[in-house]
Amino acid sequence: EITEKPGARPLVVAGGEVVLEDVHFGYNSERPILKGLSLTVPAGQSVAIVGPSGSGKSTIGRLLFRFYDVNSGALRIDGQDVRDITLHSLHRAIGVVPQDTVLFNDTIRYNIAYGRDNATEAEVVAAAKAAQIHDFILSLPEGYDTAVGERGLKLSGGEKQRVGIARAFAGGARIVVADEPVSALDVTIQAQILDLLADLTKEYGLTMLFISHDLAVIRQIADRIAVMYHGKLVEEGSTAQVFDSPREDYTRSLLAAIPGANAA
Repeated sequence: EITEKPGARPLVVAGGEVVLEDVHFGYNSERPILKGLSLTVPAGQSVAIVGPSGSGKSTIGRLLFRFYDVNSGALRIDGQDVRDITLHSLHRAIGVVPQDTVLFNDTIRYNIAYGRDNATEAEVVAAAKAAQIHDFILSLPEGYDTAVGERGLKLSGGEKQRVGIARAFAGGARIVVADEPVSALDVTIQAQILDLLADLTKEYGLTMLFISHDLAVIRQIADRIAVMYHGKLVEEGSTAQVFDSPREDYTRSLLAAIPGANAA
């Protein structure tokens, strides 16, 4: 349903700042999802967007990809309204690491290269190294030609997520949306994937939106935390500010469920 404006320009990503300005949105007019949301994700930083199911967290990612347009307000990347830029350039600038990475019944090479048209072997290998899965791939008898099976069933959950991260990097994304990327993994693998995403964000100067319903998993990755509730931003600040001095009752209730969290 979304079409480009006549004369739409390619997105020019300088730093990767994402700004939502008084955004109102609903999938239908009877049920608003975002209710005047204003949020800035600074270039090169990781902002965790936390809140319960239905609060509008994942909707932000869909609007950023421009699967839908805002009803009012604006969403800008480095000052450019996403409604004014070409869809191809927008999608090339944003990588996504979902809760359950969808892999095709093909080789590991194909699944990584899918993130970029005409990706070279060197680009595939570089992406795999960034995702810390290159050595594992080389340990397989068929290496990058190993078939992953239907929906990647021949790989573990952590291996699938690393392939998904490599796919995002093969596309050269400067902005990454990680939507509940560790919720289906066990605690040990969760920590490994979180460390990897945190390292990549800093090493490559990426802008990351880390979407989660669980404050406990984002302490090691987020520069800032934005807490959403019923489509509104109820609290926003540095990780230390939110954990040590939460202002809102909802945030305090989230922290109360985390062993060792210091809720004021």
